[in-house]
Amino acid sequence: MALKGKKRCVAVVDQKTCVACGCCVKVCPCQAIRIVQGVVAQIAGEACVGCGRCAQECPASVIELREVQA
Repeated sequence: MALKGKKRCVAVVDQKTCVACGCCVKVCPCQAIRIVQGVVAQIAGEACVGCGRCAQECPASVIELREVQA
């Protein structure tokens, strides 16, 4: 059971500017990212551990880490 008010980080893709290159998919240790219909990267928030590897690897810089309620 999560503590009330506890937060964690997850990666979020700016879907308007993502070019679906797949670089993020290759570096995700949790396999939380997939390319949808060859158009955009999609991150499964429940599987993301917020390590930031995808954001560091993204050549277009369209992935960022955000705090969310745990």
